[in-house]
Amino acid sequence: MSILLLEKRGPIALLTLNRPEMMNALGQEGDGPAVAAVCAEIMADPSVRCAVLTGAGRAFSAGGDVKAMKEKTGAFGGSPADIREGYRRNIHMIVRALYNLEVPLISAINGPAIGLGCDVACMADIRIAADTAKMGVTFLKLGLIPGDGGAWLLPRLIGASRAAELLFTGDVIDARTAAEWGLVSRVVPVEKLMEEAMALATRIAQQPPQALRLAKTLMRHGTTSSYDTIMEMSAAAQALMHETNDHVEGVNAILEKRAPIFNGN
Repeated sequence: MSILLLEKRGPIALLTLNRPEMMNALGQEGDGPAVAAVCAEIMADPSVRCAVLTGAGRAFSAGGDVKAMKEKTGAFGGSPADIREGYRRNIHMIVRALYNLEVPLISAINGPAIGLGCDVACMADIRIAADTAKMGVTFLKLGLIPGDGGAWLLPRLIGASRAAELLFTGDVIDARTAAEWGLVSRVVPVEKLMEEAMALATRIAQQPPQALRLAKTLMRHGTTSSYDTIMEMSAAAQALMHETNDHVEGVNAILEKRAPIFNGN
């Protein structure tokens, strides 16, 4: 069975990491292509306006498969050159596919999100944690470094000092601390997690889909591009949006004092 299940609920794609017997550990042969295939399906479907990522069972993801590391299998087997390719063609495919999704992605962190699992959660635009969740980047405890891009992403999310504290200590923090540090945007009772995540996704999915995808693209480029570059990208994208039927609908809805209905045209 695939590591990542896809269920489409109208305009929302529900993604579930599905290896509950192993706390959704990642890194087995084929995990990268499987996640990439699901994300490609979402990208190709204009009816999908938002996605929610969660984990089956009691964990979001315990991270890299430690047993596979011990046995030198999957992404963690072979020579140093083989392991490098294992990361590039497996682990990196997972995080790249999720990070590069064009639609907004919400991580609903239902339990432990550790190491690679924490970084996978952080690929989302918005993170909501259950009160039972725990998060940590524990690579150094295994004698490893973040091989999945987390060293690039984490300082951009919570600042250099707190990112360094998490990485250098290997500490695992609870959901409340994660919220205080900005690692998640809110904490909710575990029994309300999916209800809250789907409600947020529903509000996002009410937005005009073309403009929504472009808005996410601009925000992502804004983390690494210059101000002038973003200004030029914004002007070009805005010119396109002015010619859409959804823009006309938005203007008319405001003038007519009613809720807009956006159809993606």
